[in-house]
Amino acid sequence: MHDATLPANLAQLAQARWQHLYGNKTINSSLARLLAMSDFAFRILQKEPNLGEWLLDAQQMQSREFPNPLPEELTTLDDRQCFSLLRKYRQRFWLKVMWLDLVAGNDIADSITYISKLSEALIDAANKWAFAQTIKQCGTPMDEFGKPLPMLVIGMGKLGGGELNFSSDIDLIFCYPCNVPTQGGRKSVEAQIFYTKVAQKLIAALDQVTVDGQVFRVDMRLRPFGESGPLVMSLSAMEDYYQDQGREWERYAMLKARLLGMQSEHWQTFYSMLRPFVYRRYIDFSVIESLRKMKHMIAQEVRRKGLVNNIKLGAGGIREVEFIVQALQMIRGGRDTSLQTPSIVNALKQLDTLEVIPHDVVDSLHEHYLFLRKIEQYLQAFDDQQTQTLPDNAISQARLIVLMDCKGYEQCLEVLQKVMLSVRDEFTHVIGDEPQEDSEFDDAFTYVWLEGDTEQLAGKVTESQIQPWQSALKSFINALKKKQVGARGADILDKLLPCLLHQAAEQNLSGNVLTSVLNIIATIVSRTAYLELLYENQGALKQLISLSAHSLWIAEHIAKYPILLDELLDPAALYKPLPLQAYKLEIRQYFLRIEQHDLEQQMEALRQFKQTHQLRIAAADATGVLNIMQVSDHLTALAEAIIEQSVNLAWQQMVVRFGQPQHCHEDAKGFAVIAYGKAGGWELGYDSDLDLVFVHNSDGDSYTEGEKSITSRQFYLKLAQRLMHLFNTRTASGILYELDTRLRPEGNSGLLAINLESFYQYQLQQAWTWEHQALVRARIVLGESSMAARFNEIRTRVLHQERTREKLLEDVVTMREKMRTHLSKDTDVLFDLKQGKGGMTDIEFLAQYFVLNYAHSHPEISTYTDNVRILACAHKLAILSAQEQTILIDAYCFFRERYHNQSLNSQGKCTVRDDLLSKMIEQVTQIFNAVLILKS
Repeated sequence: MHDATLPANLAQLAQARWQHLYGNKTINSSLARLLAMSDFAFRILQKEPNLGEWLLDAQQMQSREFPNPLPEELTTLDDRQCFSLLRKYRQRFWLKVMWLDLVAGNDIADSITYISKLSEALIDAANKWAFAQTIKQCGTPMDEFGKPLPMLVIGMGKLGGGELNFSSDIDLIFCYPCNVPTQGGRKSVEAQIFYTKVAQKLIAALDQVTVDGQVFRVDMRLRPFGESGPLVMSLSAMEDYYQDQGREWERYAMLKARLLGMQSEHWQTFYSMLRPFVYRRYIDFSVIESLRKMKHMIAQEVRRKGLVNNIKLGAGGIREVEFIVQALQMIRGGRDTSLQTPSIVNALKQLDTLEVIPHDVVDSLHEHYLFLRKIEQYLQAFDDQQTQTLPDNAISQARLIVLMDCKGYEQCLEVLQKVMLSVRDEFTHVIGDEPQEDSEFDDAFTYVWLEGDTEQLAGKVTESQIQPWQSALKSFINALKKKQVGARGADILDKLLPCLLHQAAEQNLSGNVLTSVLNIIATIVSRTAYLELLYENQGALKQLISLSAHSLWIAEHIAKYPILLDELLDPAALYKPLPLQAYKLEIRQYFLRIEQHDLEQQMEALRQFKQTHQLRIAAADATGVLNIMQVSDHLTALAEAIIEQSVNLAWQQMVVRFGQPQHCHEDAKGFAVIAYGKAGGWELGYDSDLDLVFVHNSDGDSYTEGEKSITSRQFYLKLAQRLMHLFNTRTASGILYELDTRLRPEGNSGLLAINLESFYQYQLQQAWTWEHQALVRARIVLGESSMAARFNEIRTRVLHQERTREKLLEDVVTMREKMRTHLSKDTDVLFDLKQGKGGMTDIEFLAQYFVLNYAHSHPEISTYTDNVRILACAHKLAILSAQEQTILIDAYCFFRERYHNQSLNSQGKCTVRDDLLSKMIEQVTQIFNAVLILKS
């Protein structure tokens, strides 16, 4: 029992809350203490004050029973009744756990075990109810002996380990024994359909927020294929997945996998399938390298989220204890089967028994792990929030002082720091660090930085570099005067700068590039973690300097988004962009780490994913690994992956509010995205905006299936608006893409999402010629196959219309002249690569004219959306001569590459005219005038 006297602010809170609940009744000090220690407990007792008497029953508090939350008869229990019983059960028993932890000083190992058993009871009850309800609709899947085949629920993470947090979400995976259709229902259904319905009902029973709150936040993203995978799989399909496609991180995840509920004959089948995937028969030291990488990912995650004082993810936190234990489990678990347990505490005991690590280290890790878990339990019990961050408000800090029996909050922090330093030492000992490069260098650079003695640069850099370097350092020092740099940051900076100057001299940096690099340091100077990253990883510092020398855009990009510094840790990945087909899978995996219901975090994650992979593409581009066409292919594939993920996020958010449109589901949304312009033509650049049009296939009579039902057309309109929000909102990481939807029917005055057939009618009856020109570059980048096929049919029919050549020429030329007048920056000295006479837009207009004029008689010319292949097809059809084709394609690629390189160095779209450029401009202009009869 905690006996500490409450400080004044908590005593006042206890008294006020007691009076609110119980009036003038004699104060019970233990119950009053609970009211002061937890806002969540106070909220529960506000609803049911009589539970206070239950808490004071010593026999009840000593019991660790976990009764069935639901009655035996499940078929008559409707959704509302079931949801209410489950939520009230959680409130009652979580109140009991708060009493045990915050008042009675219960052993944390007992508390987390009890929470896990209570949680399992809730999940199992919800599963049985969902199964019974689905049988009423669809009949029963049965084995050959007529025995019902249940849905198996796999608990992951701390739930699987039987060590669940007080306010954790739950990670689940669902599977079923075998593919047999149902029997006894009005209509037999396939197993996949039946168990999907069970899974959906189970998730709703636990996850849905009602007037009684929520049981658990349910996270299904650890299932095979993540969010894009089926909600439930057969055991055989799951086995195929893990054998053929299981990734290294999934081995770690499945260490914790545990079947929940009543054991059946199917359990052995599951564990037999899983065991060879997770554990190798030999001693598996390859785990260490994987864990080193995951260690860097943890550090990156902490920096990405800006986490401070986090006892889970911070250095020496709970996660590092888990990594130590899991590393040793995976190394030795294939040989020593006693290590094959999902529980961290049990695994530690086995490591001690097997003498894998010394007894005193096991004792230390065990003690520190449970201590940190106890602090985590306190933090979450204060307000039923899933947090591991130390509090920054006076009330919660006072609570922690009392619970930790400290004299003040500073002492709490000291105790925690001592524990976490000990854990960090063991983590480094087991996991180790990759060897660092030798960072020995001439002391001259130390004098240059610490003493300001720039004369020491003589002989280290060329004479012409000395003055620009002096200017760069002076500007940097002036910039530092406006920054807040703590003592620790200043110490690291004094170590880092000589290393930086040494490497800059090694790479023969100009003053301008040094300025760019120092601008990055000035940006991060208040964030010690980034300074340490560069100092402790000399290879990352070298990459930073090298990339900044190659591209001003990269340097500015890193300065704007310092989180990208993490990407410099692994040069092998940095200069090797993903395969084009891999971006969509990669973003799905990336989002497994993102809280499912946190919109702000999701928006940041979208932006950070884009920035990370743009940096990799730019690094490969700047160093000649990719050519201009490949760069655009990668940037376009990246954009398509982000569009798909954004649509999935927006869809999930809209479905939560309104339900999904009738006859639609996650994999058949009835919604498609059409890309125009550079995205449509596979020609995106680093700062390109996205020209998109949203279409759907809903008729006017359908509605969504949620409690707050709206018409399907309203749903798709809101879905499009949500997408605009996801893309265009400026967060700490900037905007995602500038999204331009003005090419939709009726432009800015038109509907943001339009029925696909209405889109067709508009294109036939109302669209201007310039809109048909735009359609040449349009293609579906997201949508089910039926919608993609219909759009392609519409595009073909519109582009293949027979047109009057004179009218087409007049429209095309008029639009080009208007654009040139308003947008071209041509001068006698400078050439506007994009809008100038004889530039890229002239060539694009030629390609569009060829399609609109000839597609009626030569349909194949409309096949492609990119200019190069359209021009090649025009030659094949004898519309262009071989020489004209060569001139136009060579010029287009040359202009694009020059434009692109200037973008990489922030030099704008105009370039100085030279002889080669002037010849190309003249040749393009001659062809343009000959084809379009331009009167210039």
